[in-house]
Amino acid sequence: MKLTVFTPTYNRAHTLRRVYESLCTQTHSGDFEWLVIDDGSTDFTRQLVENFIREGRIPVRYIYKENGGLYTGYNTAYANIDSELSMCVDSDDFLPENAVELILDAWEAEGSVNYAGIIGLDFSVKTDAPIGGYFPDDMASCFLFDLESRRFHRGDTKQAMRTELMKEVAPMVGFPGEKNFNPFYMILQVCDRRPLLVVNRNLCYVDYQTGKDSMSERIFLQYLDSPRSFAKLRRLQMSLEHTTPLYRLRAAIHYVSSCLISRDRRWLADSPKKLMTLLVSPLGYILYRYILHKTKSFR
Repeated sequence: MKLTVFTPTYNRAHTLRRVYESLCTQTHSGDFEWLVIDDGSTDFTRQLVENFIREGRIPVRYIYKENGGLYTGYNTAYANIDSELSMCVDSDDFLPENAVELILDAWEAEGSVNYAGIIGLDFSVKTDAPIGGYFPDDMASCFLFDLESRRFHRGDTKQAMRTELMKEVAPMVGFPGEKNFNPFYMILQVCDRRPLLVVNRNLCYVDYQTGKDSMSERIFLQYLDSPRSFAKLRRLQMSLEHTTPLYRLRAAIHYVSSCLISRDRRWLADSPKKLMTLLVSPLGYILYRYILHKTKSFR
């Protein structure tokens, strides 16, 4: 098996069929499977996916686990994936019909141990256009942070990662009671070591959910709910090699705010950039107060 598309999901039975149908209509019908990680859903997710399995249109695996947050879904996925490449597709997104073909053809032509995987474009469902625009036409490969730091592309992207590299940094170790640990933590580690092959095509349609329960509108509450997890992410971001001073500076500011929320007295001692952290601590305090203000109505 060359590619595993995995979908961590929680109570999204109403959107899963769209993911499934997009996989069933792929122009490349072999060498991939769909792995559904059910993070303790209480709706009819199990029954729905079991029906997909019985239909036999594509290889589908289903794993149920107790609710633990998105990052634990990634941990479960990488404990059970054996294919060469792997790609997460969220339960409210779906693939264009040639996505698997584009990924596998690009990897067959250029893929090697020198690359972390493949990076392509996310398209908006509403506009049918790339979020943040296209990559430069002549870009064949890049480090993940080259896109933003060199102003090549600012927007969402989709990565199909080499599974063996992701397994090297998995599982993510979180903190009791904190479910909002961003699984991008693993991708950052891998993509700081090796570049990605560029596919300047649509690999995923993204449909951002709206309403008070959407991730985009509750990010400040996540900062409040999982401060130690965000502090760990910020320490990594300050330590990355292939990034910019401005990126590290922003990470340091967020790190200070997360440490204030968690009341971590070792905030300076544990920082990988102590002088920078100390210098931005007033800005971190301002961000901390802003987060408290933004989450006042939720508390």
